[in-house]
This record gives sequence, C-alpha cells and structure tokens, in this order.
Amino acid sequence: MAEGSKIFTPYRALGLVSTNIPPVVRYIQRRKENLIVTVVGNTFHTYGAAKLGLLGVGNPHENPIVAVCGDAFHIYTASGNDIYAWRRGTELKHKYVGHKASVHLMLPFGPHLIAVDKLNCLRVWDIKAESLYMQMEFQANSFQITALTHPATYLNKILLGSKQGKLQLWNLNTCKLIYTFKGWNAGVCVLEQAPAPDVIGIGLTSGKIILHNIKYDETVMELHQDWGKVTGIGFRSDGFPVMVTGSEIGHIAIWNLEEKNLISQIRDAHHGPVLGLKCLLNEPLLVTSSPDNTLKMWIFDLPDGGARLLKIRDGHSAPPLFARFHGSLGDCILSAGEDSSMRLFSTVTDIVNKNLGRASYNRKISKKKNMNLDRKVMPAIMRFTSETAQEKAWDNVAAVHRGKTVVTTWSIGAQKMGEHKLLHERFKERDWSGVVATCLDLTICGNFVIIGYSSGHMDKYNIQSGLLRGTYGDPFAHEGSVSGLVTDGLNQYIVSGGEDMHLKWWRMKDCHFIKGLTLSESISKMSLHKDSGLLGIALEDWSIHVVDVDTKKVIRKLYGHQNQVTDLAFSPDSKWLISSSLDKTVRTWDIPSGTCVDCFLVPIPCISLTMSPVGDFLATIHTDHLGIYLWSNQACYHHLSLHPLPQNYKAPTVFLPSTCADSSQLVAKEGEEIVEVKEESQTDNDEYKSPQQISEEFVTLALLPTSRWLNLLSLDVIKKRNKPVEPPKIPKSAPFFLPTVPGLEFKFAPAEGEKDEAKSKVKSVMSFEVLTTFGKKLKSKELEEALNMLMNQGPSGVEVEIRGLDPDVGGSKEVMVQFLEMIKFALEKQYNFEAVQGYLGLFLKLHAEYILENEEVHQMCEALAGILGRSWHNLRNSMNQTLCLVSYFKNAALINY
Repeated sequence: MAEGSKIFTPYRALGLVSTNIPPVVRYIQRRKENLIVTVVGNTFHTYGAAKLGLLGVGNPHENPIVAVCGDAFHIYTASGNDIYAWRRGTELKHKYVGHKASVHLMLPFGPHLIAVDKLNCLRVWDIKAESLYMQMEFQANSFQITALTHPATYLNKILLGSKQGKLQLWNLNTCKLIYTFKGWNAGVCVLEQAPAPDVIGIGLTSGKIILHNIKYDETVMELHQDWGKVTGIGFRSDGFPVMVTGSEIGHIAIWNLEEKNLISQIRDAHHGPVLGLKCLLNEPLLVTSSPDNTLKMWIFDLPDGGARLLKIRDGHSAPPLFARFHGSLGDCILSAGEDSSMRLFSTVTDIVNKNLGRASYNRKISKKKNMNLDRKVMPAIMRFTSETAQEKAWDNVAAVHRGKTVVTTWSIGAQKMGEHKLLHERFKERDWSGVVATCLDLTICGNFVIIGYSSGHMDKYNIQSGLLRGTYGDPFAHEGSVSGLVTDGLNQYIVSGGEDMHLKWWRMKDCHFIKGLTLSESISKMSLHKDSGLLGIALEDWSIHVVDVDTKKVIRKLYGHQNQVTDLAFSPDSKWLISSSLDKTVRTWDIPSGTCVDCFLVPIPCISLTMSPVGDFLATIHTDHLGIYLWSNQACYHHLSLHPLPQNYKAPTVFLPSTCADSSQLVAKEGEEIVEVKEESQTDNDEYKSPQQISEEFVTLALLPTSRWLNLLSLDVIKKRNKPVEPPKIPKSAPFFLPTVPGLEFKFAPAEGEKDEAKSKVKSVMSFEVLTTFGKKLKSKELEEALNMLMNQGPSGVEVEIRGLDPDVGGSKEVMVQFLEMIKFALEKQYNFEAVQGYLGLFLKLHAEYILENEEVHQMCEALAGILGRSWHNLRNSMNQTLCLVSYFKNAALINY
C-alpha cells in the first residue's frame, strides 16, 4: 500500500465557490428557505439564501462533477458516467450506472430522472428502483440535444432543444414524438418555463431571446441582446412582468415583458460568462454564478426596475500566486494573484473572509463613473509583505506587481488599497524604464518597507507617508537583480541576496554595509525565521542553504530537489524547513540533522506555501488553481517518529484537499492504483515503541505514582489519621417499607438468600477460598504475572495481598517463599526497581515474627539481602559518577580553543 506524507494530511480547500456548472435552487419546506447548490470541483456546496452562508459540503466524488440538479428530496450529481442521488448533502441514497459517456444534462421528472450524455443518448431512470425506465438515442448530426425542460401542466412531456436550432416535444409515457418546432436558424442554449402557461423562454447562440407558445407554435415575443449568445434566462414570479437574461461577457439584461423593451442592465456583473441565473420563487431576488468563482444575489429595488448587489460569496477569479499567514493566531491567510486582488481568508469560517479590492491605477475614476469593472486595473500581484503592527493606524501591506516598478500599499484594517504608490524618482527617467520591483519586506515595527529592484537598487520607504528614507549601496546594492531581502526581528539590520551570488548585511538605521557572504550560485528565494535568526536561501542550482544571520555563516546545505525551488517556509519552532519545487514535490527538512524527513508529490506544482504561526496548518497554492489548500500538521496531535529518507526514495502522490474536511486522503504512486490511506495508519509502522527494559545493566523504574509504593510502610498511620472521630450512628427507625424482626433489639429482617446461607455454617466454611488470585499465581510460580497483578493494585490492595500470605490467615510457607523469589527475580532483572523495594519493605514489616521463627524463609531473606546490597552499590556508584561530572561542568572554567 502506498503511503502519504508522514507529517501533513489534506484538510480542506479555501476560496472555492463556483465553477462553470449552473447552480440549483431548491425550496425546503421544513426550513422555509431556498437552498442554493453550487459545484466546486468534485464536490458541491449548499448555501442558505437568507444569509448566503455555507450550510454544508457534499462528499467528494472520484471525478469532477459535470452536471447537477435537484428536487424536494434529493440532489443529483453527474460525475464521470455515473449519477448519484444525495440526501441532506452527504447521504448517498441512489446510484445510477449505465451511461456510456459523461452526462451533461439532467432534469428531475416526478418519480423519474432524465439524463442526457455526450453520446446524445437520453435515459429516463426510476429514482427509487435505480432502474432504467426508457432510453432514446438521437443522431448528433441532425438533433444534438443542448437543453431540455418540462413545460408546466404538460403531463409526461418534455421539450428538447438542439444545437441545430430545432425543438422537439416528446411524450415519455408512450415514447413518441409529438411535435417538432423548426427553430430560428441558431442553436438553442437555454430553455426556461415562463410564468404564463404554454410559453417557453428560448435563448439562442445568436443572442436572440424567443418567447414561444408551444401550444400554437407561435412566437409571442422576440428580443435581442448584442453581447453574444444567451447563457441564462430567468423570470420574476412576484407579480412583475420581468425577464432577466445573461451573456457570455458577464453582462445581465433586464426586460419588461409588457412593454417589450430593455429597462435596465447590469454591466460587468461577473468577470466571466453568466452561466447560472435563477430568480427565486415569489421573491424579488436573483441568484447568479460564473466561472469567475463568485456567487451573487441581486435584489430588484431600484426605481427603474433594475437590480443591485445584495450579497456575495466569492474567491479569487484568477489563480493566486502568493499567500502568507497574517497575524500570530494562525487563523487568517492573506493571498494575492492574477486577478490583481488582495484577499483575506479565514481558516475557521468563510463568513469572515474579506476582499481588499483590486489594485488600480486610479480607483476614484471608476467609482465616479459607477463602473462594476475597473478599466485601470494594475497587473498581477507577484508577492507582498505584511505586519500586524500599526494595522489600525496606517497601511500595513506592500505589494509588488508583475513587470512594474511601482509598489502599492494596502490596509487590512480599512480593508482597501492604500493611497501611496512607492516609486523612486530615478525610475521616471528613460534609462531606467525597464526596471521592475522584484522583492520587498516590511519591518516588524510596521513603519518601513524595503524594496529591491532588478537594477540592483535597494530603497527604504516610510509606509505611513510614502516618503523615501534611504538607499542601500552606492549606488547599487548588488550587481544584478535583487532576488530577496529580509529584515531581522529587532530592526537592527537587513539581509539581501542577489543574482551576483552575494549575501549582504546592511545596517537598518544608516543604510551602511556591514558584511558580505559569497555563495556558490545565484540566489532565487529567501525566507527568515525572525525568532531564531535562521535564514533559508534557495539557489539556482536547486539546493537550499541555511544561514545563521547572527554568526553570518552557512550552517546547513540541503540537496534533493530536481527543479527550481518555488518557496520556503519555517515551522514555528524553526526545527523544520519546508520547501516546494517545480518538480511537484513538497519536502520537509530537519534543520538539526540536515536531512529530509518527509517528501510527497502533488498533482500540480506548488508555487507558494506558508506555515501557520501556531504550526497546525500548512497552506499551499498551485499552478492554475483558484483555491488555497490547507494541510493538517499531524505533529500537533500525536508524536511522530521521523527518520531521514534514503536517496532513492520514491515520493507518493497525494491529491489536493477538497472543500470538505475529510479524515482520509487518496494517494498513489506512478503505475499504481489509487488507494485510500487513513490518518491512523500513517505512523503505526514508523512509530518507535520502547521495550519494557532496554538492558538488564540499567535500573528500570516502574513509573508508578509515589502513592502506590512510597507510603506502603505508613499505611497504619494514614488509616489512623483518616479514621472518623465518631462511629456512624444507627438510624432510630427504619422506613415503613423495610421489614424488621420483632423483639427488644432493633434489627432488619434478613432476605431469603441470607436465611438459607445462615442455616448451614459448614457450607460457608467449605466454600471459602484460601488463596487469592495473586496467591495462586505465586503458588504456580508465575512470578512475572504476579508482579504485574500487584502493581495494578492500590496501596490498600497491596497490603491485603501481602498480609494474606501469612499461614495464619489462609496463606502458606510455600507462598511466602515464592513471594521472595518474585522479589529476587525483579532485583536480578533490575526493573520495576522502586516498586519492588516498597513491596519488600511492607513484607518484612508484616511478617517479621514469622521470618524469625521459620528457618527456610529466614535463609531466603538473607540471600535476598546480598542481592539487594549489590544492586544499591552499583546504583550508588553510577549516581556519584554522574553528580561528579555535572558538578565539574557547572563549576570548571572551560576554554574553547
């Protein structure tokens, strides 16, 4: 069986809301609320329409979900060639197998489910029986199904739309074609039932919207939008004759059906095509979704009949490029990427996610023109730096943009882009027009941001005022591009690295050069652990060096990656260094030993990673993926026994986490089948279990609480101290329902079993067992089992067992001799040392007179005294030697040559 990562297990994905699959709106009578179901990869999310909050996440599928629909009882998902019926989002009730191709259209039809696959085969399934009710195959060159709907009040009938533009009305009960509509010389994209009976809204690829009466085959109304094909149609059902249509460029049109004209439009409602568009039943609300990873709710309350944005759930509309944990609690992740936006994601709940906006050259102009889409958006954010100090006072984030010299500032406290754009005057000249900002770092005090450029310059700015406060180097800090720079935790110095293979230390205050260090290759990435002063450096030869910034020396060199290193992150205790590479591996390096202790492959290369300040999560970002993926650190929950990996170690492939926090993960090696590995099985084989005794030359303690063996000789004193002052008083009268014996003395009537037992005293004596279980173990010479049984007893139980060895109370001389043999056995093995001493002391105290009278027991005690003396002598010598060495190292003046 393939193993996954020894340290990290997939937890969940953040920032995923919707894809290109239209959402499903279901009204749940019990909740009195509409539920919105969106598809995210191989699972689905359920949102409540009241607050647009996430209510649940469905179970992951083996393949991505390609279609979804729902009725009052189930949610139906199509994944691969199979269809699944879910109850409450997580309970799999039915599975329908039989399609020979991927299903792309589904429609609940009473007790049946209609599904159309890519081979243009329509199948009707019985929902409860999971059996095929009927099947129809269509020729793709003459009628390729692209849409279907059930006309209201039309019993057992469905309407099919085709890519060729024709429509067909079928009776599923008789499996007969009723009527064929000629079409409008354009492919059908959408079919939607209008509030009026017999009228169907038809969206075409040409941009036309047709309201057609299928009963009389007459067109009631024909409208046209200039934004390309119609991607969605919705009708208001709250008493207003309004139709809403979506387009593939993100615009939404609102039509008045009585006046047959356009009354309003929402431009740039989404950054992608509006593929999902649903009007809520009897409410002035509209729900839209798009592949731009957004789910929006609009309300029709504008004077002109238009709609405004009411609620939104969104993530990055383009793949993120950089992410870092923000704050010391480890519950917030700051990310930025291709969409030029800065977002703050919570690892606890999606409700507190924040959008700081998109980077813009002039946001005020866009706001004045009331534009949803900013036409002056800056390029993608490549990396940023943030600090929590002064978060409420001024900007506390600075960002570098792709191909730009200017650096933007952001405020997490104000949740917006800052007013400053940091740019040195020298870069306004034509000679420096091709220079770009490459790296930056914000001081721990939150006052200064240090910026490195591709020209080799390094500048210091005050982030509050945006003014230049210094320049490092004269005039260049490095000969070539500055690849990375970090500031220490005390604002004393700055460490910078460049393509010139030099690592340089600069004094923070006066910008003077302190010292340099030459490495073997150019520097590509840098990451500093400020508490320990360890600096991780990724070189162009794919190796990683660890530098102590205080001693200014390379302390570790790590080799193993087979491609460029993309990011580095330290664990909170600086014991681990985690690195990612374009070779699709994520490696964990043990800094003290300088070895790789964990490695796993991911399907897509990781381009950025960050470790939580509390060490519970690792967050990763992957190429062309919109989500931020969390990995749980198993070292926070149980002990991990990690060993250096061999040079020929083949790392297993671990699939990325889904949006559902799952306790298992799918892993696979190249050429092997995918297997499921439980978290518990990851460390069972690797965890080292210490033996009961390492060596008989060592004294091994029982590690019992001191109350179990130290106070055995003082039990009589303890019992006397705990004795009550007054004896318990007998109640004067018993309750009326307890029978008593008539007579002068107050006495309860004995039970029937007690009467029978009192009749035969001989029977009671004969049934009395002389030896306890402990005594029987001794008599049968099971010495080790007897010792373990005694160690499980409490102090009073130990006293009872040892006192019961006396022949006068049911024991025997043989049992007492075997007890001493047990003590001798333990002393020779030298384990359970302190417990055995306590048991022997109690035995000598309780049976001193018998030992003096019995010669055999007396001789056994004398032999035991010799063994005990030798044990204490060896232990005393070892302790004295240890104390001597400790005292020497504490007091001697050692000189380091």
